[in-house]
Formats: sequence, structure tokens, C-alpha cells
Amino acid sequence: MNKRTRIQLTLAAGLTAAVIGTGLSSTVAVAHPYCGITWGSLSKSMPQMTGAPLTGVRVGHHDCYDRLVFDLAGRPAAGYDVRYIDPPYRADGSGDALLVGGGAILQVVVRAPAHDGAGNSTVPWRGSGTVIIRPDQFDAGGFPTFEDLVWGGSFEGQSSFGLGVRARLPFRVFQLDGPGDRTRLVVDVAHRW
Repeated sequence: MNKRTRIQLTLAAGLTAAVIGTGLSSTVAVAHPYCGITWGSLSKSMPQMTGAPLTGVRVGHHDCYDRLVFDLAGRPAAGYDVRYIDPPYRADGSGDALLVGGGAILQVVVRAPAHDGAGNSTVPWRGSGTVIIRPDQFDAGGFPTFEDLVWGGSFEGQSSFGLGVRARLPFRVFQLDGPGDRTRLVVDVAHRW
């Protein structure tokens, strides 16, 4: 075997070892879910309607997500339809375009009226388009995800809201009983993926 052939064989063997060694020794970086959150950002819905009226909305923030809570005066718990929509957010009933700040809009439909059996309002917001929590209030409260909350109105036994968030982030929706005979609908939106 001549010198040139030995060099070629040595190079070929080295290259083969490098390719095989790279394949065996490399580790694939596996991304773990942020805070263990695996909720996703697709729409979530439950068709159940309730006559228990909506009485209020509260917000809070946690280490991994911001939380929106809808309070209802009774049971059964309200159904819901929560999904990301393209702007504009539209008022329930009239279809009027409403301005909602943020990088993305999460439309939240609570399948409960915002009035009692006599037709009296059970919420403090009067007209659709009322800003419930302004962007500067969310900023001052240290909310990393929520940016705006707009009342879309109540029509045909359901109430809607436009929640402005920083981006299309994972979210979950669930119901809680109590306190007492009341119920709550909860929407959590993660701070990031």
C-alpha cells in the first residue's frame, strides 16, 4: 500500500469515526414546558348555559400566569367559549367593533346573563365597550400577560369580554364551586410558552 492510499484510508476512517461519534455522543436539547404548563392556545368551549347571573370580574397574577375570574350568583356553573380572535373584537348583539389593547385578543364568552330575572343589571358596567381594567392599571399591578379588559355586553343569556394579552399564549379554563352557593369561571393565561 502506498503512502497516498494510507493517507486516504486514514482520513476516511477518521471521518467515519467523527460522523458516528457525533451521532452517538450528541445530546438533543429538549425544551421543557414553562412552569410545566401544557395548556395550548386552541379554543376551549363548554355549551352549558346557566340562569345564575354574572356579578363581577376579578384579576390576579401568579408566578406562571395571570388569572381572570368571573363571579356568578348561583349554580349551575356557566359554560363558556374562550378563543383567540383576529381584531376587531365585536360587541355582543350589535356587532360594533370595540378597541382592545394588546398583542392578541382572547374573546371570553360566559354563558350566563348579566341581569337578574327582573331584567336588572347585576354588573357595574353599563354599555358594551366599557373598559373594565385599563392597560395602565394592569401595568401598575405588575401583570406580565394581561393588557386590557373590555366589556362586550350581554345578549341572549350570555356575556362577553375582550381580554387583551401580550401575545397568543397558552391558556386554560375551568370552573370552581363556592363560596357558598356561588360559582366561578376561571381563565388563566401563561406568561410565556
